[in-house]
Amino acid sequence: MLKYNVRGENIEVTDALRSYVEKRLKKLEKYFDLNQDIIAHVNLKVYRDRTAKVEVTIPLPYLVLRAEETTDDMYRSIDFVSEKLERQIRKYKTRVNRKSREKGISDFFVESSEEETKDKETSEFTIVRNKQIGLKPMSPEEAILQMNMLEHDFFVFQDAETNGTSVVYRRNDGRYGLIETK
Repeated sequence: MLKYNVRGENIEVTDALRSYVEKRLKKLEKYFDLNQDIIAHVNLKVYRDRTAKVEVTIPLPYLVLRAEETTDDMYRSIDFVSEKLERQIRKYKTRVNRKSREKGISDFFVESSEEETKDKETSEFTIVRNKQIGLKPMSPEEAILQMNMLEHDFFVFQDAETNGTSVVYRRNDGRYGLIETK
C-alpha cells in the first residue's frame, strides 16, 4: 500500500491539497509490488515570488525514486511531478527489474534528512543536510542508472569488481566520469 507523508513549507497543507497529491500519486501504485508499505514523502513549498515547488521521494528496497518541479501553480507542480515519476518508472523499469533479478534485492539507499539549520550565523562550511548511504555492490553502469533516476550529478557506490568505493558523476559535456579509490 502506498502511504503519503505530505508536509508544507510556507503553505498550509489543506485536506483538498493532500487528497489531490494522493489522487495523482495513486496512479503509480500499479508499478509497485504492494505487499509491503511504501511511503511517498511529499514536500510542498511556496516561495516569496509565489512559485510553488513540489518534491517527491519514494524510497524502495532496491532504489529511490525522486522528482521535483517548480511552477507558478501548486496543482500544476503536483501534476508535473507525478508525470515525471511515471516516466522515470517506465523508462527504467525493465533495466532495474533485470538487475534486481540478477543480483537480488537489497536496501539501496538510506536517507536521514535533517532540517536545514536556521542559524543566522552560517559559515561557508556549515553542513545543512546529512545523508547516510548503504553501499551496494554494483557496476558503474548500474550506478549511472541510479544517479539518473535520482536526478543527481554524482552517485557513490561499491564497485562489484574491485570492492572499493567509487563515484560516478555527470561531466559538463554530458558524458560520465568515474572516480575509483585505491
